Amino acid sequence: MQFKEIIGHDLVKAHLISTVRDNRVSHAQLFLGPEGSGSLPLALAYAQLINCENKLEDDSCGQCASCRKYSKLIHPDLHFSYPFIAKHKDDHAATFMDNWRKAFFNNPYLGLENWRQQLDAENKQVNINIAEAHEIIKKLSFKSFEAEYKVLIMWLPEYLEKEGNALLKLIEEPPEKTLFLLVAENQEKILNTIISRTQLVKINKLSHQAITSYLIESKHLEESEAREIAFIADGNVQEAINMIDLHTNNHFDLLVRWLRLVVQDSGLNIISICEDELAKLGRENQKTFLMYAINIMRQIVLIKQDLSSLVFLPSHELDFVNKFATHYTLEQIEETINLFETTHYSVERNANPKILFLDLSLQLVLMFKYKTFPKGTQYI
Repeated sequence: MQFKEIIGHDLVKAHLISTVRDNRVSHAQLFLGPEGSGSLPLALAYAQLINCENKLEDDSCGQCASCRKYSKLIHPDLHFSYPFIAKHKDDHAATFMDNWRKAFFNNPYLGLENWRQQLDAENKQVNINIAEAHEIIKKLSFKSFEAEYKVLIMWLPEYLEKEGNALLKLIEEPPEKTLFLLVAENQEKILNTIISRTQLVKINKLSHQAITSYLIESKHLEESEAREIAFIADGNVQEAINMIDLHTNNHFDLLVRWLRLVVQDSGLNIISICEDELAKLGRENQKTFLMYAINIMRQIVLIKQDLSSLVFLPSHELDFVNKFATHYTLEQIEETINLFETTHYSVERNANPKILFLDLSLQLVLMFKYKTFPKGTQYI
């Protein structure tokens, strides 16, 4: 993996490259960014640059023996650790290395749910067990086979619970030329004793434009479809890829027609659109529709807060959110977002879609038409 293959993050790339060029590579670093932002490929590209035999000014060469092995994830001095489901007490990450390579090559921006599917996890919980912690200590105690640095990339150290204490001394005082790169999404779930021993590399979510360009250039989507998917994905490449095969290009039209019936309290028509259209979208399309609706409402919140400069939408969507913002209060919009998020949660758990969307519609009618909020919310 080379930096030039990774979407966006020019400032982060420049920082990482400068640490290698100036010989300021910290032995333990925490790449912290939301799912699908590119933290994992950035960590791998960084490790590849460090061990590249013919470094370029702004990237690894991609041609030397080390780079070729890194590109196939088979370098003997490159080690991965990640959450998995231990079928036996002695299982460790290397047991699932073939699954890991397949998942990474399929999508370097992979999220936990996609990794769980690769493992056929069903309802089982993944974690990084004590056997894996001991295996890490064992592997990193050996001398390098051929590279200058031994590198361990640990994906989602949030799933390393008390077992992580076994690694503290190794992280604080590692063998010479040993590099720890932790790739995390939620800092609050990482052991504080590990955070205190690492240098933070903050990765922001990708912009809508960056994902739009990626979808057009790499996935060959039409610009209008790419923009809508990027808007719903909200910086998450994994989510964008998940949505490519779904029919999302009619979400705006469906949302506008549905909300128009809601604010007019058009009872029979509301029942009809819930049963004949929303309920028949299919679970994954229902989830993306609700995420699209949530993002639209968030743009309206920005306009209500006089932050229109942060709203980047196509003209027809921008016209809709501007008009909607003038008719309804901030409290109504925020409660709508809460209702959409609750409904999304219920869709994930296979609730009856006809009942679910009809109930949601009736709650929206009460709020928009009659200014009656759900119990527990401040009334107007």
